[in-house]
Amino acid sequence: MSAAAQPRRTRTNRLVRTLAVAGTGAAVLALPLIGAASASATTGTTTTKAATTTAGYPNTLDGWIRKSLAILTQKGIPASYNGIYRNVMRESSGNPQAINLWDSNAAAGIPSKGLLQVIDPTFNAYHVAGTSFNIYDPVANITAACNYAAARYGSIDNVYSAY
Repeated sequence: MSAAAQPRRTRTNRLVRTLAVAGTGAAVLALPLIGAASASATTGTTTTKAATTTAGYPNTLDGWIRKSLAILTQKGIPASYNGIYRNVMRESSGNPQAINLWDSNAAAGIPSKGLLQVIDPTFNAYHVAGTSFNIYDPVANITAACNYAAARYGSIDNVYSAY
């Protein structure tokens, strides 16, 4: 990684993990952890305040997972932070706008969408009250997918491959 692409080491970004792709010279994924400052993947700069949602959770993958977990706990749907995070990374690499246009679901006209790559019929059937009806809304997507995984596998924590 070039010196320009390396994040500056400061007290505020020591909890930010950055994944770089060899040969690109640029960081492509920055994932702030709880209480961490956000990092800019293009400039290597840091900020100390992340944008927050109206419910007080950061508008980051960490915030979306924590907000979803609060809803899941309230509804009695089992899930853990690690189980959600592991599946999000496998399914979408943390991109809430991810859409799969090449698999069998896409060929059938119902592509998988969002952080946990849910198809529209599954999202609609397992939507959890109190979340958005937008499949690309990160919290709604996580929460519906966890509800589905709980019904089918006992918990998102029991999912280690495409589901």
